[in-house]
Amino acid sequence: MSFPLLSLTKLRLLGVMSSIALLCALSAPVAAHEVRPAVADVRVSADQVEIDLTHTIEALVVGLNLAGVEDTDDTPESAQYDAARALPPAELVEVFTTRWDQIGTVFTVMLEDGTVLSPELVEVQVPAVGDVDIPRDSTVKIRAALPAGDSAVQVGWDAANGPLIVRQIAPDAEDPYSAYLNNGGVSDPLPRAGVAEMNGVQEFGRYIVSGFDHILPKGLDHILFVLGLFFFSLKARPLLIQVTTFTVAHSVTLALAALGLVNIPGSIVEPLIAASIVFVALENLRGGTIGPVRIGVVFVFGLLHGLGFASVLGEFGLNPSRLVMDLIAFNIGVELGQLTVIALAYIAVGFWFGDRDWYRARIANPVSILIALVGAWWVVERTLL
Repeated sequence: MSFPLLSLTKLRLLGVMSSIALLCALSAPVAAHEVRPAVADVRVSADQVEIDLTHTIEALVVGLNLAGVEDTDDTPESAQYDAARALPPAELVEVFTTRWDQIGTVFTVMLEDGTVLSPELVEVQVPAVGDVDIPRDSTVKIRAALPAGDSAVQVGWDAANGPLIVRQIAPDAEDPYSAYLNNGGVSDPLPRAGVAEMNGVQEFGRYIVSGFDHILPKGLDHILFVLGLFFFSLKARPLLIQVTTFTVAHSVTLALAALGLVNIPGSIVEPLIAASIVFVALENLRGGTIGPVRIGVVFVFGLLHGLGFASVLGEFGLNPSRLVMDLIAFNIGVELGQLTVIALAYIAVGFWFGDRDWYRARIANPVSILIALVGAWWVVERTLL
């Protein structure tokens, strides 16, 4: 098969998959089984701590173990979880309330000195059953009495419940505190008056870590896209041009989305990100030198990936007084993650085999085909399944 014919076939395949992705995504608002972080809004006063948890509480009811899991279908209790999502509000509230003695133990509410507090359930609010393919966010209100004194409060929950965003709510707080907790971590000490303070250096470092974390180990789709760029050519110039183009593009849409100027549903973005993986991987089979078409395609797909990153920041929250610095820090973390992926790929294959005559035929092309197959499956999974 000649290269021109192969290129035409690839373009047709991409067109079919992109069309399917866009048309089907328009009718599927969100990924049905994606593990999303819960959000805990915390209010601390002199004598009590109140927590409003926004979460798909069906996961707590059936006891899903979400540690290190990105899709609830990957858990043994996925069938029970799906069934619970179809329960009427009153029935789900009753089940949750009945099991509170067990469910309540997953929360960590303690004083800074290590004293553990026992939260009590105040109220559970569950929306009506709608489209069961769309996770419904319920609200759980809990509180715990505080002993006399001024010891600050720390909040978290078990790693098995997945990520948790903690936000301290206080009147007239100019710099609201927020933290993205993983692996069973707890928040910084939250004072009884005002809000927890985080200096600029600490916040900058936290966003770098968050950006890196959403490439390695969580961003498998972004990892495969970067590998697709890597296997196009081992020469420094093509790789540098592609990575720089990708960086500029995703930085633009990340900033626009964070500022609220662009808002495209993940149901559209995620399938097209998968299609972008297919395209760059199949383009690798053509080889050749870097050109304006490849650069333009990488830029367009970089815009899509920036929207994917923005969904993370939307859940995490940005400090309005340090918006620019937070965006820069998150981008630095993303770039460090991408460079780490490239470095690991080079150490694994490029350093040892990159100068061999058979490198492209036996390594770069087969790996690119595997990447394209994974991306194609994700297009189908994110639209039709």
